[in-house]
Amino acid sequence: MQRFKSMIQLGLFCAAAAVASAQTITSFEVAGSGTGGAQGTQVFNINSAGTMVGAYKDSSSLYHAFIRTSAGVDTVFDDPNGVGTLATGINTAGVVSGAYGDSGGVAHGIVRATDGTLTEFDAARAGTSKGEGTFPRGINAGGRIVGNYYDSRGVSHGFVRNPSTGKIAEFSAAGAGTSKGQGTFMSFEGIPLLLNNGPLINTAGASVGYYVDGIGAYHGFVRAANGTITEFDATGAGTAKSEGTVASGINATGTIVGSYRDSGRVWHGFIRATDGTITEFDATTGGTGTLAFGINDSGAVCGVFGNTSINAAEGFVRAADGTFTTFVAPDAGNKGNGQGTYPLVVNDAGDVVGFVLDDTQAFHGFVRTP
Repeated sequence: MQRFKSMIQLGLFCAAAAVASAQTITSFEVAGSGTGGAQGTQVFNINSAGTMVGAYKDSSSLYHAFIRTSAGVDTVFDDPNGVGTLATGINTAGVVSGAYGDSGGVAHGIVRATDGTLTEFDAARAGTSKGEGTFPRGINAGGRIVGNYYDSRGVSHGFVRNPSTGKIAEFSAAGAGTSKGQGTFMSFEGIPLLLNNGPLINTAGASVGYYVDGIGAYHGFVRAANGTITEFDATGAGTAKSEGTVASGINATGTIVGSYRDSGRVWHGFIRATDGTITEFDATTGGTGTLAFGINDSGAVCGVFGNTSINAAEGFVRAADGTFTTFVAPDAGNKGNGQGTYPLVVNDAGDVVGFVLDDTQAFHGFVRTP
């Protein structure tokens, strides 16, 4: 399935890096992971207990979902109807959200209960052709799942699934374009290497994402639990195709993290406070090319920047006071082509998870503890 295939183009680099502090970083591969290009292990999320979820691609380039405890014990699972399964979200109770691709290349949502029971679901208007379907991106403490689906025209729309009734509320931002590749998104697809950001929905049921307008520019939004959508843009965001604002995470207080691309096609991070105030930042002084992905309830942010001094993508954590810590995970490659370290989510304990792309273009999962 095309949307289940990881790509390796990032195109951002910086000239300087902040100083790394004491930290423990462990990289790993789930048994069965392939070792070829675009194969291997990717971690997409972590809960407050330190349990991780993700997927690995085997030597046949098929995805398999996994759950990994903080002790390093892996549980692999596949949907029985799937040809490739992903686990993209996990809540505090250990309930997992994800997706599987069928033999026709169509995506379908899944929920995995703590006893291992799988429930499949689809948005009502999801398309049924290759590359279309339903893509869950995250789950909150109450079990609400947020994601997006592609309709029969290839236009994306957001959805929220009620855990009690299974009812799916579909929505679109007002300014979203209506042509193929446009619409409302809950996970950043402008860089296909990344299958998830997070958390995309908080305990109160507020969720974040972005929409692509009629000319192909990005705009951030936050959707309240009652369905009200507020659209916003970072001050420095460009307005042309493939420029603009992408929201990628929201914490329990309603603080939002994301990235914007300016008119010079350079990425920068931002934090949006509950009053709408946006603070823009770069991971290095005078640097360029920062992408911010996850935020925890303390306001710590994780993300990635390009570092020309090591010829690779490098991870960072930005504390609530604005202090940066940068890091390179074991096995990260440094030969260009998008290689390096990609942190996606930081939990309330400060654990950061993501994946690295090594010098053979294979993936490895990692966890960083402060």
